[in-house]
Amino acid sequence: MQGNLPPEAQEKLEELQDLQEKAQTVATQKQQAETQLTEAETALEELEDIDGDTVMYREVGELLVETDYEEAQADLEDKVDNLEIRVQSLEKQEQRVESQFEELQEELQDMLGGAGGMMGGPGAGGA
Repeated sequence: MQGNLPPEAQEKLEELQDLQEKAQTVATQKQQAETQLTEAETALEELEDIDGDTVMYREVGELLVETDYEEAQADLEDKVDNLEIRVQSLEKQEQRVESQFEELQEELQDMLGGAGGMMGGPGAGGA
């Protein structure tokens, strides 16, 4: 079908495909950030059950380095804060890409005389 499209429509179709890939990339990044956030929140909750005098270690590259309770707590709180911001940023980016995709899809459908249902949105084929 792509071979029969006018050049402008072909260009829009390629842009749609690029946006679909971008949407998948952003969704993957968001999922990874959400997983890291959950892990950091769980670690922070577990830290509350630990005696403040307990010897603790944190991973630095391939080494375990001794750390104290306050430093571990501060590091985890910073990590949670940063990951919350990252997830929010990715959610906004995901919404922008979705909006761009829908707009571009409408333009392409108008170009092709309203042949709707030609392709799915950025989330097509997965949840």
